[in-house]
Amino acid sequence: MLRHEFQPGRLVAGAFLVLAAVIYAGDAGGAWDTPWFVVIPVVTGGLCLAGAVGSLTGLVRRRRGRPVPRRTDAGTAP
Repeated sequence: MLRHEFQPGRLVAGAFLVLAAVIYAGDAGGAWDTPWFVVIPVVTGGLCLAGAVGSLTGLVRRRRGRPVPRRTDAGTAP
């Protein structure tokens, strides 16, 4: 059973922020040389993509709707 609903927009945002961290970690560790401005398009593009995925997810969930729970005691009215 899930403890919370799956939010793919946050997954995409997290993946791009981890990518930015890996880029900076590789630069700090001396594996490669990265200019300071390279991470800006990575983070900006990731956040824009995450926003698009989040809005698309909300659209799909709203369109699908939630099932209405059925009442077992249909004969009694409050």
